[in-house]
Parts: sequence; structure tokens; C-alpha cells
Amino acid sequence: MAFLYTFLLMAGFWLLLSGKFDAFHLTLGLVCSVVVSLVSKDLLFEDKKEKDRIGIAWRFTWYLPWLFWQIFLANFHVAYLTLHPRMKEKIDPRIIRFKTRLKNDLAKVTLANSITLTPGTITVRIVDDEFVVHAISQTAAGDLPGDEIPAKMEDQVRRVFRGD
Repeated sequence: MAFLYTFLLMAGFWLLLSGKFDAFHLTLGLVCSVVVSLVSKDLLFEDKKEKDRIGIAWRFTWYLPWLFWQIFLANFHVAYLTLHPRMKEKIDPRIIRFKTRLKNDLAKVTLANSITLTPGTITVRIVDDEFVVHAISQTAAGDLPGDEIPAKMEDQVRRVFRGD
């Protein structure tokens, strides 16, 4: 089943992104989708019940608008920092280390990518359950777990994966 789901996902992306619907491109897309699915079928889908996968996919679609909003807000914050006359005083780079409560590898990757997609923060490293993140300021680090900092982003990802 993992092969079939991966194939359908890859073929769908091929059709969506290529924009070419002639016989040559469709055949090439299907062949490439088969090869990628054979090689990486276990990367996207673990041995979970189909209901779990559908639930994760559904909850992820509700997570995306929240993430896009965070990216939108972070863009304004970074623009504010760079355009401010006292930019050097406003920028306060820091390295933040925190342990995540997420256990699922896909959940950890989702969190890491969400952090990196948000302007002003970059996931530098993940080792087991410890994340190392660079943030341009305290405000940019606001959604990351820490001693006094709320863990909004991790909570959102945990909701998608339901406790993983």
C-alpha cells in the first residue's frame, strides 16, 4: 500500500507541476513516479492504519493556513528589523536548543521545516530529540519551545500527528 500511495502522490505532483499532457511527458512522468516510489515508498508512509494516514493528511491541511500566517507575520518582523534605523540594536541573534516531545520522525521533520520556512529562524541540527535553531531575535524565536518561550509551533505539529 505504501508504494501505491507514494506513486499516486508523485504522479499527482508530476501532473500538477509539469503542465505538459502529451503522451511523451505523461509516460515519462509515470515512469519517474514508479522509480521514485520503488526507491522511497517507506519514507513517506510508515506502517500505520489507513485511517491514521488520512487523519494526518486532513489535519495537515488545517495546519498549513496557520503556518502560512506565521510565515506572513515573520516576513513583516524581518522587514521591520532590516529597515529600522537602529537595526544593529534590534537584531539579537541567538542559538536556541530545546528537546522536543515529538517521537515520530515525520513530525520532527515537519517541525524542522516549519521553523526553517519561517523567516528569521533556521533549524541548524536535529540530534535524537534535541533541536538546535538559530533565530535572528527574541521575537523570531517566540514560537519555539524553551524556558520562558511558548511552544506554539510544536503544539501545532503535535496536533497534526496526534501526540507523536
